[in-house]
Amino acid sequence: MEFVVEEGKKPHDQCSTLLLPALSIGNAGQLAMDLMVSSTRAERIGFFDDPFLLPCVGNDAYGPQPQGQLALPLEAYDSPSNALTLVQQRSPVVKGKMVEFAKNLADFAAATGKKHAVVLSSLDFGRCRNIDMSSGLQTYYLSSTNSDGTDDYCEQLGWKRLQEYNPTQRCWKYLSTLAEGNALQDDNPFEDELEEEDYYPSLPFAALFSCFKAKGLKVTCLLCYCSEGDNIQDAFHLAEAACKLLGLSPSNFHGNEGNGWLIPYSWKSVYGPPPDMSIF
Repeated sequence: MEFVVEEGKKPHDQCSTLLLPALSIGNAGQLAMDLMVSSTRAERIGFFDDPFLLPCVGNDAYGPQPQGQLALPLEAYDSPSNALTLVQQRSPVVKGKMVEFAKNLADFAAATGKKHAVVLSSLDFGRCRNIDMSSGLQTYYLSSTNSDGTDDYCEQLGWKRLQEYNPTQRCWKYLSTLAEGNALQDDNPFEDELEEEDYYPSLPFAALFSCFKAKGLKVTCLLCYCSEGDNIQDAFHLAEAACKLLGLSPSNFHGNEGNGWLIPYSWKSVYGPPPDMSIF
């Protein structure tokens, strides 16, 4: 992976926390990153050229006026006032190359002096075992702070550790070993028929978690269950969780919403135009 710094710009040393999505159902993590980039008014400082990422290109996702700045598959934004580097991923990883991609991102984080990586992602609501919607959307987490994935601060925030995390389970264990560079490809359990317990370690967030952890970084995954459809509220949920974890207040973002959020311009057409009500 090559990181290309934009002309006339440079990374900020004070941005010690890395915030990024892991692709999953509903693209909730990516939508949350759009919301965070827009609301913090982060500045794009560069982009990544990675052989394991499918190519894509589009218009500027944040500015209402065309500036001639194309949106690329993997970009980095800095928000020095919030000590954040935000990475947005807009295209999927080549099949079978997620661990290699995660290693490249972990190498970048370590080389640029990041101390904490926060991964935003979603989980398939159809696989949720204990459904309790009495208090709204629930935030789940997975942390490298303790070997069992727990974190006292996350617990204080009222979040639940992902119960399906088991570092001794074959796929979680394989990911950890592979992230440390010790596994042989012939031992890959993901090539076998996956069982129910293999679902979570097969997701992109699990590879990112394992690779950042192997580099000695603190890593926290923030997760929520959702379904395909309009996932705007799931994006708000994950973005708000990230702010709580990092001690940020959305009310200080001075956005176009009453609560401080700045809605990305690209969201105006994310689900197409409203239906023609005359057909009803």
